[in-house]
Amino acid sequence: MKYRYIIFTLIGLGLVALIVYRVFENKSNAPNKQAGGDTPAVKVAGMVLQPVVFEDNLSLSGTLEANETIEIRSEISGMVENINFNEGSKVSKGQVLFKVNDLELRAQLAKVQTAQKLAAENARRAKLLLEKEAISQEEYDMSEANLQSASAESQLIAAQLAKATVRAPFSGIIGLRYISQGTYITPATPVARLVNTDKLKITFSIPEKYSSQVGVDDQLTFTTSNSTEEYSATIYAIEPEVAVSTRTLKMRAIADNKEGKLIPGTFANVLLPLATVNDALMVPTEALIPIQNGKKVYISENGKAKEVIVETGARTASAIRVISGLKAGDTILTSGIMVLRDGTPLNLDLRKPLVNTQKL
Repeated sequence: MKYRYIIFTLIGLGLVALIVYRVFENKSNAPNKQAGGDTPAVKVAGMVLQPVVFEDNLSLSGTLEANETIEIRSEISGMVENINFNEGSKVSKGQVLFKVNDLELRAQLAKVQTAQKLAAENARRAKLLLEKEAISQEEYDMSEANLQSASAESQLIAAQLAKATVRAPFSGIIGLRYISQGTYITPATPVARLVNTDKLKITFSIPEKYSSQVGVDDQLTFTTSNSTEEYSATIYAIEPEVAVSTRTLKMRAIADNKEGKLIPGTFANVLLPLATVNDALMVPTEALIPIQNGKKVYISENGKAKEVIVETGARTASAIRVISGLKAGDTILTSGIMVLRDGTPLNLDLRKPLVNTQKL
């Protein structure tokens, strides 16, 4: 029995001695661990940050609109006497498009013109009689009033008669017609659409934070969804206020379309140049780590990782411009960064820096 107790006692003393040894061993190695002496170096890739030329462009969505477009209608009611245009054809300003039957108006005009001639003759005679004091001033004034009334009525009928002939208000392409010869039309009856496409308007909106960087006469480029050809346009009008619901500012540009390749209503991909920065610092997107109040990156400093909070600006497909927090010559870590902490030793593999011009 005593032999068993002795064995258990020796085992317990051995365990206590082992624990004490490990505690003192850990304490003695703690300074070395804190200094990174026993911490293995993390293998990461990085690049030396160098300034590049950066074209800060704004990519937007827009819509192509005709320079001028109207729906052709008649200002008077009547039977369509003839149609003088072909659907889908070009028409010139002032060209007769169709004519409404005007026989009644012509008869009314002839009637009032006859009354106007009679009133003019009566006024002439009244003037002679007034000079001879054969009539009173009041009788002369009445004859003049009759003449003016007849003239006004004649002008009114003549104006209505002119409306019977509908002309193109501007040059353009006329669309499909909705009437035939002999159709009875009213001012509410649509006849066709007339569209001027020699120039096209591009309407788009920009975020309000860029409003101070864009102005009238600024140039832009755009492409359409059905073509990769690049077209140019000039901003000519800007809304005077920001839309509260979207916090955007609407503006409109105009582009030449003499070849007729662009079609109104088409979707447009607008590329609006904002500025060219000659010394931009562009960081690969994979180097940035989102945090609660912004973004951070890791750089290599004296062989160890260092966390840096950065402020970013515009981006390209593969890089983001850093506005503050970094400087040229810093070594940015681009891979293996998720396991890093401040002071982590690094096994760095340097990559080639970005040296080419960057475009948004």
